[in-house]
Amino acid sequence: MPETSSGSLPIPFAAAVAAVRAAPARAELVITEIPAPQGLAPYSFALAADVHPTRHASDSELGVGRFVLLHDPASPPAWGGDFRIVCFAQAPLEPEIAVDPFLADVAWSWLIDALDSRGAQYVAASGTATKTISTGFGELAEQGDGAQIEIRASWTPVSTDFVAHIDGWGELLCMLAGLPPTSDGVSLLSAHRAARD
Repeated sequence: MPETSSGSLPIPFAAAVAAVRAAPARAELVITEIPAPQGLAPYSFALAADVHPTRHASDSELGVGRFVLLHDPASPPAWGGDFRIVCFAQAPLEPEIAVDPFLADVAWSWLIDALDSRGAQYVAASGTATKTISTGFGELAEQGDGAQIEIRASWTPVSTDFVAHIDGWGELLCMLAGLPPTSDGVSLLSAHRAARD
């Protein structure tokens, strides 16, 4: 039976949540706690982020993301540890940028570079980078063409420095939104952002 804190949470999970809550965020991000998804692990904690939200209670025109911290004291074999991080990041693009055949590869490399530049230690990273292009018809014809890039990823942290992991996620989200990286050695696509109506 894992040792628990006064709030009946396992002490390692309670400490990890406290660290994530206290982590400083880039000025361009507005981060809020959201209900964590159920059924993925015995214990979970989730955050949502918007890049420069321009309207109250609406998604950002530049990018949105989610960060979920999972904890299972039984250390599932597929995880390779007792914690797992799941993240999501999405941003609109100009359609001509979305047709770049290397876009998904570059976006995934941004995640790895963002984690590595912060010293986040992890194993078993996996995920997808998806680019979509859409065209409006009928009542949506006025919207014209649109595109977006989306990353869904998960990995197992192998240290208790959870701040490095949330920093990496925040950096990825800002870079997808077209903001310059805060770390050296990471190049940015010369992409124009596509604002939604």
